[in-house]
This record gives sequence, structure tokens and C-alpha cells, in this order.
Amino acid sequence: MGLKGWVFLTEIIAASGAILTILRGELVWALGFGSVLALAALLSRALSLKNPGPFPYSLRWVLLLPRITDSPEHLRKLLEPRSGERVLEIGPGIGMHALRLAPCLLPGGTLDVLDVQKEMLDHLTRRAVKAGITNIVPTQCDARNLPYPDNSFDAAYLIGVLGEIPARRLALRELKRVLRQNGRLVVGEVFFDPDFVSLAVLQAEAGQAGFVFERSLGPRLYYLACFRASPAQSRAGTVVQPQPS
Repeated sequence: MGLKGWVFLTEIIAASGAILTILRGELVWALGFGSVLALAALLSRALSLKNPGPFPYSLRWVLLLPRITDSPEHLRKLLEPRSGERVLEIGPGIGMHALRLAPCLLPGGTLDVLDVQKEMLDHLTRRAVKAGITNIVPTQCDARNLPYPDNSFDAAYLIGVLGEIPARRLALRELKRVLRQNGRLVVGEVFFDPDFVSLAVLQAEAGQAGFVFERSLGPRLYYLACFRASPAQSRAGTVVQPQPS
């Protein structure tokens, strides 16, 4: 699992202990759990900034926890998937969003899911087969070098993943490349994730990659943000229309 995984697990245990002892009125114990949580959170953030990496497969059960702003329902509301579209998810985990979104693309649409961890993709594939979902296409690869031609997708999304990617600005540029003109990009982040990317930072980096911010859902510490892929710009500032792929 690695040091980052153990620290994150400590955060979960400490947070659970703090909530439980507060409910019981055991304030001394709650203070102790809170102190452990704060120290673990600081260490986890420091480790993530120094060495970004994917969420460990050994902690996949955490992905089953209830979601609020970044729920599949809110994602659909912001992404607006349509029948026949081709959509890309970076870092699908075990499919908490993919399994709910893929059917929205039928008939004729596909959901490509890309992850660096084969274990995650295999787990997602097993769940898709069990659910009878046949329009999910898994690919093991790095988000900094997407294995797709230019203008391949109508939309893309990343939920709690962008901060895990080393050189995330390069990943954003790659997403801009594979999205069609005016294609949608939705990014979800939550503040207790050690790889959290603030909305202000995301807006700046996405803008540099060629995206235009449209709107966000939820508070700034727990948000989904929607962007559009703007037309390519020449050095002189004139619009360069993308060529058909």
C-alpha cells in the first residue's frame, strides 16, 4: 500500500473516531482523534505534493463511501451526457461514476475509461459485466500521454484524480487535444483529499491549457467544475479551426 496509503488510512480512522467520540460526548477523546487527524492530513498533503500518485487499489473500499457534490447524479447534471456520444473518464477507480454514466450514452455511445492501474480497470470491468453494461472501453495508460487521436471525444471528466497526476498541466493539454471543439470537461475535487486542487488553481491551469470555465456546482472546498474546449488559437491570436480526424 505504501506510506501514502497508510497515512490516508490513518486519516479515515482518526476522522471516524473523532465523529464517534463527539456523538458520545467524549470530548477529550475527540480532541485526541482530531489532533491525529490534523497531523495525518498535513503529512498526507506533504507526501502528495512531493510525489503525486494514484489512489491505491488496496483502499478501493473507500471509493464506496457516500458522495455529495461529486455524486454520479450531480456529474450527469453538469456533464449532460447524450446518446451516441463518446466520453472519456480519467481514473475511473472501480467504476462508481462510470457504471452510472455509460448507460446514458446509449444507443450508439461509448465511455472510454483510462487508468494507470490494471487492478482498477479489471475490477471495473468485472462490475460492468455483472451489470450487463457493454459500452465501457478500458485502457491502461498515463494521462500525460493519451493514446487517442485529436478531436476524439465529445466530453471528458476526472473526479478526485487531477491532483494525483504528475505534471497535471500536461494532462490538461492532452485533454484539450483529444476533445472536440466546444467539448465539455468536468473536474471534481474535495478538500479532504490530500491531492486537492483548488478551484482557483484549476481555473488558471485549465485556462492556460485552452479551456473556458463555464460554471461550478457546490462549495469551493467540494466542487464540480465544468469547462469548454475553446477553438485553437494561432500565435497571432486568430482562430484556427481543428481539422477532421
